[in-house]
Amino acid sequence: MTPAHLADRLEKTPGPQLPSHPAIAVWRAAASADIDAIHAVVSAADAIDHPTWTTPRQDVAEAFESTHIDPARDTLVAVTADGEIVATGVSALHPSRAGGMLSVDLSGAVHPQWRRRGIGTALLRWLDARAQQQVARAAQSLEGGGSEGRLKAYVEEPNTDHATILAAQGYTAERWFSTMERDLAQPVTALPVPEGISLVPYDRARDADALAARNDAFRDHWGSLPSNEERWEQFVGGDFFRPDLSRMAVTDDGQIVAFCLASVNEEDFAALGASHAYIDLIGVVRSHRKQGLAPLVIAAALEAITAEGLERAVLDVDTDSPTGANRLYEGVGFVATHRVIAMVRRL
Repeated sequence: MTPAHLADRLEKTPGPQLPSHPAIAVWRAAASADIDAIHAVVSAADAIDHPTWTTPRQDVAEAFESTHIDPARDTLVAVTADGEIVATGVSALHPSRAGGMLSVDLSGAVHPQWRRRGIGTALLRWLDARAQQQVARAAQSLEGGGSEGRLKAYVEEPNTDHATILAAQGYTAERWFSTMERDLAQPVTALPVPEGISLVPYDRARDADALAARNDAFRDHWGSLPSNEERWEQFVGGDFFRPDLSRMAVTDDGQIVAFCLASVNEEDFAALGASHAYIDLIGVVRSHRKQGLAPLVIAAALEAITAEGLERAVLDVDTDSPTGANRLYEGVGFVATHRVIAMVRRL
């Protein structure tokens, strides 16, 4: 049987058995008409789990716009007898198959008023079972070579309930990520630009080149797989990305060799207690590392963010980054505020 025929057969395999819970009248796949109700659940959970930032509605909508997610098979919502959605989850298989790595991100939320009743456990068991199906399907569709399945969920460190139900399902803490903030009242030290390098704002005309630079810069980072054009467009073409506050280091022959990309979501200003930009990505292509380009693009972006009148810059960093990024950010004035745990189950 060819890989295409295997994929077709596996796609038609029934999904995992739906959960059963006395407080839930219906478990079903999410639909685009549910976006606002799902966002309401996620926002209520955000206020408890990470009160300094909120999930944009755009992020919820992307589950119904991304070709690598099939909402009818990869999502689940819990609906009460009154028709209220009180829990939601997505099992998203990353579209990359690089190196045979099959990575699934499990995300979800239970409304705080409905927690500690076993709903989260029931939801996670279904998501985990669906993720196993996704990995099995993708593995049998690969032509030659082995594969490794990795199921991953991110947990805010204070959310011990979330960590507990993941651990009970066989997930273990594998990586820690720190959220760091920088007060922009603190002056930004201007750095000399090396000969042959120019610092420029992000240029949408160079999306493809920037994507290639991103994939090169992150190919040795934990948990990172190559991004594709669709996912990149969702980011740089999204409502919050700010090309004018982002900076790229470009060689005289036009190669993008480093970048610091920022976004602004004004809905988060009140939650954090300050106007701010979020730095989504900082990277240096491997051929140009150890040349001081990372602090250079960071400083340039911080200058632009400060000139915009914003009060802080925020980012997240892998505390075991191979490039020592957390130490770099401390060196330019960022201070860690809290941590997120990546919990993983390997198949």
